[in-house]
Amino acid sequence: MRILVTGGAGFIASHVADRYLAMGHEVAVLDNLSTGFREVVPPTAAFYEVDLRDPDGLGRVFAGFRPEVVNHHAAQIDVRKSVDDPAHDAMINVVGSCHLLMECRRAGVKRFIYISSGGAMYGEPRYLPADESHPVAPEAPYGISKHTVEHYLEVERRLFGLQTVVLRYPNIYGPRQNPKGEAGVNAIFIGMMLQGQTPTIFGDGEALRDYLYVMDAVEANVLALEKGEGEAYNLGWGVGISVNQVYEALRELLAFPHPVIHAAPRAGEISRIYLNADKARRELGWAPRVEFREGLSRTVDFFRAGSPR
Repeated sequence: MRILVTGGAGFIASHVADRYLAMGHEVAVLDNLSTGFREVVPPTAAFYEVDLRDPDGLGRVFAGFRPEVVNHHAAQIDVRKSVDDPAHDAMINVVGSCHLLMECRRAGVKRFIYISSGGAMYGEPRYLPADESHPVAPEAPYGISKHTVEHYLEVERRLFGLQTVVLRYPNIYGPRQNPKGEAGVNAIFIGMMLQGQTPTIFGDGEALRDYLYVMDAVEANVLALEKGEGEAYNLGWGVGISVNQVYEALRELLAFPHPVIHAAPRAGEISRIYLNADKARRELGWAPRVEFREGLSRTVDFFRAGSPR
């Protein structure tokens, strides 16, 4: 298959592109390099430096590559930026995704795998772990924009026959995550600790998140090539791990001597969320494999090695 991976110069989608290529698919990567890095794009993938907000540029990509499948990871992913500038967030995540869907319609794309956010769209949960039936009540514009696109996908599916699959990610971590702040406390902490700097935890550190190792997320993207049409799936372990627990685990792995620094909590952040992924287990045959401690150890090894890939 010819698969276009948006955001493929970023942390998660570069791993997805690698895996698709290893399976024998023809892959192209679309990324504007605003947060991604050219050096993590697989060398055998075609690369297009194009912004989702540029419909003419997208048209050239679709005309040149003629994708059969689109895997859509590209997004504005910073919750705090979405609070500060919701219009910017919506222009990328909503309008940009609509441009992409229009090109899919014109080009006759068969399947569209969309990366949504289980960590942000449910808001402060009414029950845990949150399943796909949980009410959608985002606490920040980022969660609103990611969920809004799910509705556009459903319309494209019903009116034009596009095969859609939605994967709702928890907190993904692992090699290639940007320690400068690409939506990952694990990478931020590791990057600072390796430089001898003490990280800051905003709030009391008891915020709970569902941490999923990146290669487990990649596996869901592989399964979504063939299964799950018309459905949305949570991914995750269904277990909450606190920021304090992350910090202490990394202190042990890195033999870091300093206690954490605390600061005031930040707007738009929810206090606890972890996800019920039973539907993905039943219908996709997906399950997480890499336990948190093992995943942290692999991530630390990657950052110590200092290689972009």
